[in-house]
Amino acid sequence: MTFIRAIAIALCGTALAASAALAQAKKWETVRIATEGAYAPWNMTAPGGKLEGFEIDLANDLCARMKVKCEIVAQDWDGIIPALSAKKYDAIMAGMSITDERLKVINFSVPYANDPNAFGVAKDSPLAKMPGTGQRYSLNTQEAEALKAIEAIKPILKGKTIGVQTSTTHANFAEKYLKDTVEIREYKSTEAHDLDLAAGRIDAILADSATVRGTLAKPEFKDYVLVGPGFTGGVLGRGVGVGLRKDDTDLKQMFDEAIKAAIADGTVKNLSEKWFKGDLTPQS
Repeated sequence: MTFIRAIAIALCGTALAASAALAQAKKWETVRIATEGAYAPWNMTAPGGKLEGFEIDLANDLCARMKVKCEIVAQDWDGIIPALSAKKYDAIMAGMSITDERLKVINFSVPYANDPNAFGVAKDSPLAKMPGTGQRYSLNTQEAEALKAIEAIKPILKGKTIGVQTSTTHANFAEKYLKDTVEIREYKSTEAHDLDLAAGRIDAILADSATVRGTLAKPEFKDYVLVGPGFTGGVLGRGVGVGLRKDDTDLKQMFDEAIKAAIADGTVKNLSEKWFKGDLTPQS
């Protein structure tokens, strides 16, 4: 009797475990993706309110590969991770770099883009002569050379005011390496610091180079230029990826496979050249 009872309990436990596994294996038919809509040319809001940009095109491509319906929604940057955790949407594609700090809270797909940072300054500013312009350094694999390049730009930056978007890797970079040299002014969006740059209230903006180029392509910034050495790695993260909840491991796998396929067939390269005029495909 005891033996039969033990078997019954074991079978019941197996059935419950199988039921739990089935419950966890969600069938994804629609994926809601949040983007900022204010980080051109990664993502932006057109005059009619339509979302467009590199990540909008890529998101639609990835959803097609995953065979799911894509719903893309706009979300302010400063609340984008909390709203993901609250299940307001399923994923984030908003120029978000993969960092150790963010990985404590959310998960990421494999990277779909990587771009060094850069400064945007007025052509007639002393900062236009910043040393190292056009050079690129990795804080992971070229740390000594990168730190030397940072020290080389400090004299010309001394006493200047630099605009960065709050809660970004660029804000972290400025805080770690430049806080003893410049005044760091944080803004809710890149559009906000662009306005202050144009008005002469700050001396430079610091963002990824593609975003700075997007700013300088606007008619009102015809007298501005991109300068400075570009840095990747370290506090700047491991490239840009899709932000996901930690328990959505199946969705991460779906995005990983779709991104790898989009990189392999040249879609990421083609879209980045369309929007950035350059190839931001992550290098393996």
